[in-house]
Amino acid sequence: MSQTFSQVAALWKEEKRQYVKKATYAVYLQLLNGHIIPCLGEYKSVQEADVQDFVNSMLSRGYATKTVKDTLLVFKMVIRFGSRIGAWPNINCSVHFPTEKEHGRRPAVLSIANQQKLLKYLKDNFSFKNLGILICLSTGLRIGEVCGLQWEDMDTENGVVHVNKTVQRIYIADGEYKEYFLSIGSPKTPSALRDIPMTTELMNIAKPLKKIINNRFYVVSNGPSPLEPRTLRHYFNKLLAKLDIPPIRFHSLRHSFATRCIESKCDYKTVSVILGHASISTTMDLYVHPGFEEKKRCIEKMARSLRR
Repeated sequence: MSQTFSQVAALWKEEKRQYVKKATYAVYLQLLNGHIIPCLGEYKSVQEADVQDFVNSMLSRGYATKTVKDTLLVFKMVIRFGSRIGAWPNINCSVHFPTEKEHGRRPAVLSIANQQKLLKYLKDNFSFKNLGILICLSTGLRIGEVCGLQWEDMDTENGVVHVNKTVQRIYIADGEYKEYFLSIGSPKTPSALRDIPMTTELMNIAKPLKKIINNRFYVVSNGPSPLEPRTLRHYFNKLLAKLDIPPIRFHSLRHSFATRCIESKCDYKTVSVILGHASISTTMDLYVHPGFEEKKRCIEKMARSLRR
């Protein structure tokens, strides 16, 4: 290489900025400036062993495998860009990821008793933030998706929630340049654009409100601008403490919804579509964990079919 990785990455950033969403660009910068440049920025020649050492270093510092893989993806994009502009030859490297410690572990979810306690409080104590939490527990929406809901997306005549946008708080930091802003945009994947039926309880709350509230107002903020996801997250954490429910992440509401669907013997494909997963395999990997009795029934069913 005649140029350092940092020098080529600077050129890559300028080109990439033109073609991706601000939110995506912010993530790229975070991974590049936070992880890759400090470790590999001054390199003029990167070998497979260097990349493997970099991956091992991130894993040993406790970063999730997904974060490391996302970081590696950005690294490879810069490498391909460097090859395209003639800065260095393309580097084909095979990186080994150790067996994940978290493999097979179920996502954190509310117990049935705590979910019932939370649902009762949300229905008995109306506020627009409580309505947002209820929507997440009833539909599996992500926090950005519920913050992006407007009343025009709440079809109370047909009992449908239309999910078509998401809200994110974006932080871009590149050298001395820093920018914070609230991004309202379409979901990242086409599968996240979806229609979800309302529960009867949600319908009973939303229908009378829909008649008197500005259709363009955001549901959770009850105003013309959306509520920041972190504001709803902070409120949720305080609510759990108030109700003496063990702390969980806001995203665990989505996990709880999905888990209850699977426990209720809902069709896996249907659950996957409701969640907006790009593939049913994501749903299966996260939420379908057959117990011993289910395995035993499966084996016995197979054996009976052979006796016919």
